[in-house]
Amino acid sequence: MAASAMTISRLAATAGVHVETVRYYQRRGLLSEPERPMGSVRRYGPDDVGRLQFIRRAQAMGFSLDEIVGLLEVRGQRACEETRQLTERKLAEVRRRLGELRQLEADLEHLVDECRHVVTGAPCPTLDLLAQPAEKKKRVSGF
Repeated sequence: MAASAMTISRLAATAGVHVETVRYYQRRGLLSEPERPMGSVRRYGPDDVGRLQFIRRAQAMGFSLDEIVGLLEVRGQRACEETRQLTERKLAEVRRRLGELRQLEADLEHLVDECRHVVTGAPCPTLDLLAQPAEKKKRVSGF
């Protein structure tokens, strides 16, 4: 079968995704659905493989499918500027999430340390914290 005449299953395998992923991307408008010739099956080409690989790489970088739709639509002279702005927003989001993860790491280290020093038979600090209402948790150790 020629590369320009792939079935959906061959397209999916070539791009490293499942057939249902291809169909989902088609429903979301990320990938076009070729016409079905009378009495035959739809055929996909190398451009479709490239588009699927683009989507997968963008997802690996943390872009949502909605953001990827935007990236796929960017064309022309302002393409780099628009892409840079979207990428800057993504970078800011990643940095925010990293900050939250650093705080979570510190909170968990604190709980581990507290648990190490609990006297036998005393309540577990982690379980006590998890059992508290949300408002009180935030005041106790950042949770």
